[in-house]
Amino acid sequence: MFASMLAAGFGTLGYLMIAILVVVIFLVSRIRIVPQAKVYIVERLGAFHGEWGTGPHFLVPFLDKVARIVSIKEQVVDFKPQPVITKDNVTMQIDTVVFFQITDAKQYTYGIEHPMAAIENLTATTLRNIIGELELDATLTSRDVINTKITALLDQATDPWGIKVNRVELKNILPPREIQDAMEKQMKAERER
Repeated sequence: MFASMLAAGFGTLGYLMIAILVVVIFLVSRIRIVPQAKVYIVERLGAFHGEWGTGPHFLVPFLDKVARIVSIKEQVVDFKPQPVITKDNVTMQIDTVVFFQITDAKQYTYGIEHPMAAIENLTATTLRNIIGELELDATLTSRDVINTKITALLDQATDPWGIKVNRVELKNILPPREIQDAMEKQMKAERER
């Protein structure tokens, strides 16, 4: 009789130990360690709760969730060539490289739906506006001026999204084939003189 009572006591104690172990494992699984150069955006019951920086943090079970993990390193995006028209009606292809950094993870998460698409479209329209004010020769010789103008305009436009545009570079400027041929013939003629 004593043995059956002892076995029943160990059974209850065993179940209690298993329950405690499950709870401990569950709580440990809610610990998040945020790595360097990352920011976690945490929502509590679907609303913004906070930004977590580098180090260990605890998600409250059933209430908190990591909504987004944001890298705060400088990033580089190479956009495909865009057709642009100069002031003297020459259509050329220009591709750009944008260097940017996220400065406000909350604004980046909640400020705009698709930030990369927004930066690409904003770069294309800004490039078209700037090149549309220049003639072909000025476009080919003033990359630095164009880069500076685009960088300033993009940085101002992306500021409400928590994005800092550090630099924009024109990677390639490709005029139409016939204009490239004419330029090459002109250079040859000047060299032969």
